[in-house]
Amino acid sequence: MTSATRADTVGIVGAGTFGTALASVLARAGRRVIIWSRDVSVVEAIQATRRCPRLPAAVLPEPLEATVNPRRLASEARFLVLAVSSKDVRNRSRELGEVIDGSHIVVHAIGALAAPVARVAGDLRPAGAELVNERVSEVMLAGMPTLKVGVLAGPALPADLAEGNYSSMVVASRFDEVVAEARRLLNAPPALRVYGSKDLIGVELASALSGAYTVALGLADGLGMTTGPRAVLVTRAVAEASRLGAAAGAEAKTFAGLAGLGNLLVRASGDRSPDYLLGRRLADGIVTADGGRTEGARAAITGVELAKSLRIRMPVLQGLAAVLTGKVEPREAAQMVGDTVAVEE
Repeated sequence: MTSATRADTVGIVGAGTFGTALASVLARAGRRVIIWSRDVSVVEAIQATRRCPRLPAAVLPEPLEATVNPRRLASEARFLVLAVSSKDVRNRSRELGEVIDGSHIVVHAIGALAAPVARVAGDLRPAGAELVNERVSEVMLAGMPTLKVGVLAGPALPADLAEGNYSSMVVASRFDEVVAEARRLLNAPPALRVYGSKDLIGVELASALSGAYTVALGLADGLGMTTGPRAVLVTRAVAEASRLGAAAGAEAKTFAGLAGLGNLLVRASGDRSPDYLLGRRLADGIVTADGGRTEGARAAITGVELAKSLRIRMPVLQGLAAVLTGKVEPREAAQMVGDTVAVEE
């Protein structure tokens, strides 16, 4: 393989719904794509049927390929998109760290904070230690030898990408090269347009919190909230997220952009978002054994812990986390949030 071909190939880590949908858009636009999945049956299905069992609606034409070999992914693609669950990001980052080098660019498309770990004096401990919440890019930097990392976020639902509907996203990184390469390789108009930002912290937090607030809006809609109060809830959610972002070192305006407000409006406007559907189920009193944990639900719980550590009040997020953890009933949380917002106004 020539260096030019490697530079023009997109590697996708994970054959979940978003990774598959993104691969579909790029492959249909003529981009060479390699998907790495640890599931042999998924790789075989992609190669044999040009479909992924996890998102069968997405067509995966050549020159897309799939592999179970991470070394092949690293050797044939310089630009990688990490599209796995937030629960798996630590392990995948370590696995990638064993096969990539400092020349690689890695952006993640994970709309949550990384699952918290216990840490004492810099060491990881299984229990009895303070829980540390980290952004996904921090986990990536700890597990990989490259500094060229970024985040890909915004109102692009897997179903829309698979169907070729217009979608847009934003890529953020401290490195201009990361943003430039992401825009060069991932832009696939008219199906997908990618914009750039240097606010890595802001885009990561805005993406994670938009998922959390999507759960809240699904819950509110399920409880019969009318349009006026719903608009107040959206406004307060963006204000809360902006406060947390500013305390964490982000730009407040990022939370009113594609990764924040744009993400929230798209995900909470129909039945295609798992986060929104979870909120509706919570309103109906339906909760699975694991709490129905979507990425937005995980972001709500870890986001509350981050807010506590930064001493930021976030009543909407705190109310949602209380529902998700079974501490209060949905209607009780809605009343508590409403009373708090009224006082703050």
